[in-house]
Amino acid sequence: MSATPEGRKLLRLEVRNAETPIERKPSWIKTKAKMGPEYTALQKLVKSEGLHTVCQEAGCPNIFECWEDREATFLIGGDQCTRRCDFCQIDTGKPQPLDRDEPRRVAESVQTMGLKYATITGVARDDLPDGGAWLYAETVRAIHDLNPDTGVENLIPDFNGRPELLAEVFESRPEVLAHNVETVPRIFKRIRPAFRYERSLDVLTQARAFGLVTKSNLILGMGETREEVSQALRDLHEAGCELVTITQYLRPSPRHHPVERWVKPEEFVELATEADEIGFAGVLSGPLVRSSYRAGRLYRQAMAARDAATV
Repeated sequence: MSATPEGRKLLRLEVRNAETPIERKPSWIKTKAKMGPEYTALQKLVKSEGLHTVCQEAGCPNIFECWEDREATFLIGGDQCTRRCDFCQIDTGKPQPLDRDEPRRVAESVQTMGLKYATITGVARDDLPDGGAWLYAETVRAIHDLNPDTGVENLIPDFNGRPELLAEVFESRPEVLAHNVETVPRIFKRIRPAFRYERSLDVLTQARAFGLVTKSNLILGMGETREEVSQALRDLHEAGCELVTITQYLRPSPRHHPVERWVKPEEFVELATEADEIGFAGVLSGPLVRSSYRAGRLYRQAMAARDAATV
């Protein structure tokens, strides 16, 4: 293996990763396809209208549940990221020019699908002067304008921690502002070399100070220890994070980071209990949980916790 499917020459790290064969998944890494009426209707609609969702294109195992709840996730900013994280299936390269019509198209897709809750995620756009902040903000505004009853979760990069860019995104007022830390400090630089652990925590702190509901994600199985996961949960909560998802790392291809361990379902249950005890307003923890899984439900939990705190 000397090149990616897109033709890019492999990095030395990717060559080293590829020396480890793809791991065999344990028996508990599986899901049952439960095709309810809402899922079936959305599937037909998406196909007939030529719509694009991350749920479908990434083969997410939770698509049946999320679509049944009329929730879906959209990727903005193109399919080339200016950064490279060792777990992420999105390719690294030179992105296409900014598509300023994309927010309108996403908003219309949300309307066509009749979504109750939409998650917006995207690539890092360090090639743009504003890092793509306008695009993230405008997509939220466009969805809200066309779909006033639809909740929007904005899963953002860190915009290099620049307060003015973060403020632009915050001012679009998504129901949830998500920024994923993904892993623990000791291995953070190796896994996410273009990000910084403390800077990611600060993004969440700034969002919470702005008044937004905040959310993050931890991926297990990339070399962290159990104790480090507990500390990361405490770090997130202290930074102002209200919602957290915890998931198992699944290796997208041989050029990605090898799976260091398969976390058993009972450990995910223990971590959910621990996160509750730390004080998170909502937590979803499991091998096949993804950061946008049951996102609308978690948002409602956060709002209920806020309401209870003001009584």
